[in-house]
Amino acid sequence: MAAHLRVYPQSWEAPEVQPATIRVSLGDLLPLVALAHRQNNLWLKDFLDDEVVITSDLYEVLRAFQGHRPAA
Repeated sequence: MAAHLRVYPQSWEAPEVQPATIRVSLGDLLPLVALAHRQNNLWLKDFLDDEVVITSDLYEVLRAFQGHRPAA
């Protein structure tokens, strides 16, 4: 059976994007993101512009780590 396509008029507007409401621990998230990054999964690139919310203490640690240069 052939698929039926729906044609929407130009005035049709997409529904507003819902804010993220799922909470995930960093311990659960990081291994999955790291694996997807190592495997160069293309779907990960779809989310590169997404914003994430982190705690202020994690932000401070990440900022300090970013400026840290290990001694050779």
